[in-house]
Amino acid sequence: MIFLNTKEKDLKYIMHTYGRYDVALKSGKGATAFDENGKKYIDVSSGIGVNSLGYCDDGWVNAVSKQAGTIQHMSNYFYSEQASNLAEKLCCLTGLAKVCFGNSGAEANECAIKIARKYSFDKYGADRSEIITLKNSFHGRTVTTLSATGQDNFHNYFFPFTPGFVYAEANNMDSLKKAVTDKTCAVMFELIQGEGGVNILDKDYVQSLVKFCNDNDILVIIDEVQTGVGRTGKLFAHQNYDIVPDLMTVAKGIGGGLPMGICMCSDKLKDVMTPSTHGTTFGANPVVCAGANYVLDKIANDEFLNEVNKKGEYLEEKLLKLEEIKGVRRMGLMVGIELKNGNAHDIAVKCVENGLLIITAKDLLRMLPPLVITYEEIDEAVQLLEKTLKESI
Repeated sequence: MIFLNTKEKDLKYIMHTYGRYDVALKSGKGATAFDENGKKYIDVSSGIGVNSLGYCDDGWVNAVSKQAGTIQHMSNYFYSEQASNLAEKLCCLTGLAKVCFGNSGAEANECAIKIARKYSFDKYGADRSEIITLKNSFHGRTVTTLSATGQDNFHNYFFPFTPGFVYAEANNMDSLKKAVTDKTCAVMFELIQGEGGVNILDKDYVQSLVKFCNDNDILVIIDEVQTGVGRTGKLFAHQNYDIVPDLMTVAKGIGGGLPMGICMCSDKLKDVMTPSTHGTTFGANPVVCAGANYVLDKIANDEFLNEVNKKGEYLEEKLLKLEEIKGVRRMGLMVGIELKNGNAHDIAVKCVENGLLIITAKDLLRMLPPLVITYEEIDEAVQLLEKTLKESI
């Protein structure tokens, strides 16, 4: 009855912008969650990559609780110790120069787009404003970031979309070069296209793209909203590719469960934005920054990141032993599962019924487990997936 009451209110009062699973979660610890009826679940979705340290990590809870009892919010007209400390850590860990805090991945990408266009405006004039993105990309759900997203099915209903975006084929330098004109100011891409099907870009392609852009003063924007903060076994995915972007966007896992988006820029862009060119009411909120400081302190060390890689390898090995699985696309603990048979969405729904919280990406099952998931939880997750796949044949 408790669940039915929650569901009834949701359907009556909340806009139907999500196709929800038939579960109301109530509590959790690590990668294990419980619903309102007390049923147990292994969560390999972590709120779509947000709960990087799982549910209710003790240190994270203490950090945000302490800050909430100290000062919960202040205007960005004042300085914040939590924000300053977080910015310093991020810059020291990445080699980038400055940060701009926001509330989501889409906001971070909007900020990167504005910086790229203003840099080009200041240096070349108003006509050099186009940004190339990759087909199958996903950059957000604002009107501008939908326009930046390289998937036709997102380009509907909300006309007119923001102009100035051109799309190229991933892993194809010829396609990229053909898209470049004298109007091009930046190339924006994900190193692993999460929503687009867990498509991992080739290292040679990425390095060639970056060199080409650097040679032509075309800015490189890397969207690390889903791949950042340890997800791929490095602190940021671009570190697997031995490159440094001009602009990088971060969100999801950095807040550990609270909303945060960050745009970081290189030294040559550090003075592009000036007062009143960008802003947000809740960006750099001290409670969220306190949580992010704790997340970063815990994740940004080699021992933790090596363990992420080991868990990813262990999970992949277990998955490939399942007869119903065709293949696995993986970097760290970002995992796409190719199925031999069945509809990924329908199987995901049945997984949830069996006690496994999993999501999809195109025609794949997708796993973004908490980085702290235990080997026992991995074993249980694979067992639940195997049970569901066998039932679905």
